[in-house]
Amino acid sequence: MTDKTVEEILGQLEALGNETVRARNKKNGAGDNQFGVKLGDIRKLAKAIKTNHELALALWETENVEARLLAMLLIKPGNLSVEEMDRMVRSATFAQVADWFNAYVVKKHPEKETLRQAWMTAADPWAARAGWGLSSERIGSSPEGLDLPALLNRIQSDMKGAAPEVQWTMNFCLAGIGIHFPEHRERAVAIGEDLGIYRDYPVSKGCTSPFAPIWINEMVSRQG
Repeated sequence: MTDKTVEEILGQLEALGNETVRARNKKNGAGDNQFGVKLGDIRKLAKAIKTNHELALALWETENVEARLLAMLLIKPGNLSVEEMDRMVRSATFAQVADWFNAYVVKKHPEKETLRQAWMTAADPWAARAGWGLSSERIGSSPEGLDLPALLNRIQSDMKGAAPEVQWTMNFCLAGIGIHFPEHRERAVAIGEDLGIYRDYPVSKGCTSPFAPIWINEMVSRQG
């Protein structure tokens, strides 16, 4: 399947479309350039096509939601320049696409720390979302060199007025600091309580609330 054209792949994706998924995507911020394909079906298609960097770039340029998700599974992150990464992250204007781009491309890029630092001060909400997402990853895996009190200061002062796209990954940082660093836990919980963001977020049975104080206390209790 590696010789498939963009048009043929779009045809396959359209055939896999599901109206329920399409409606859910639209409710969550996707536009009309989507088919409503289940994520599992996109993964199956990627497995059949295999890595193909040039095809991935062409799929990305269609701006179709499923084509972009598929592109994230076919692309070679190391082949992208910092400039290409920056352009792509700012154009990923749907949360699912943005999060797959961060998970499958940005986090595997050799210049991700350079990008993290640049995106942490970006005005663009999708770039800022990626920057805070990378910071959250570092908090959990390699926090050496991070100024955690400064991150808490920014969260305390900026999170309430941040765009919803940015609030989500800022909240991951807040919870991560509280979970992994006992010396900052009390402050992280207090900030979460004061901001109140995601306090009333609907949560399925058995899932942990994204409200930082609940999230922090739940994860810490599991550690104990």
